[in-house]
Amino acid sequence: MTGPVTDTYPIIRLDGVSKVYPMPAGDVRALDSLSLDIMAGEFVAIMGPSGSGKSTLLNLIGCLDVPSSGDVQVDGRSVKALTDDELTTLRRDNIGFVFQQFNLIPLLDVLENVEFPLVLKSRAHATRERCREVLAAVGLAPELHTHKPSELSGGQQQRAAIARALVNDPGILLCDEPTGNLDTKTGDTIMALLTGLNREGKTVLVVTHDPRIAAHAGRTILMVDGRVA
Repeated sequence: MTGPVTDTYPIIRLDGVSKVYPMPAGDVRALDSLSLDIMAGEFVAIMGPSGSGKSTLLNLIGCLDVPSSGDVQVDGRSVKALTDDELTTLRRDNIGFVFQQFNLIPLLDVLENVEFPLVLKSRAHATRERCREVLAAVGLAPELHTHKPSELSGGQQQRAAIARALVNDPGILLCDEPTGNLDTKTGDTIMALLTGLNREGKTVLVVTHDPRIAAHAGRTILMVDGRVA
């Protein structure tokens, strides 16, 4: 277990948050009056059975969805008070996403995939120096930068995906089963990389079903039926 590098303020705060999805057979309450603080610089694992609300929680923190009631604050800003453009900017500049399926763009090479968020931010072709820096930081060799995702191993694709998440230098990394498609050894390497980023000051949240992965975190949150157990 890694000791978190924490500051004294919650970078993420949920206050009485509920999320209800209307369904033909009846409403589904994915989150139920959830209150939670995550401090800047923490490494937090989120665990729980299928349907417990883990992914919904990550989507709300990542500003991909909004709560039905209650308040979500990210870096001191209430999500419900932001316009769509402000939410887009908050996601782009403050939050990096890492997914189980990598979600790299198949037609782009590694360098272009990492560069893509910079292009979205500047609306222009970005310099690639920053991209090469983050690829070096995640340990992806220069000779792989011109490869398409299909030409990489799973571990190499996840390194590229983490580099893409880091290129805008966000303070928060949200990782949804980031080792789910990797063998144990490669998964441990990816978790060591995330642990190193946390030691440098990044706030890291990892949704996982694997206690071995959760053991890398400084704190584990167990969710059951949309609440913290």
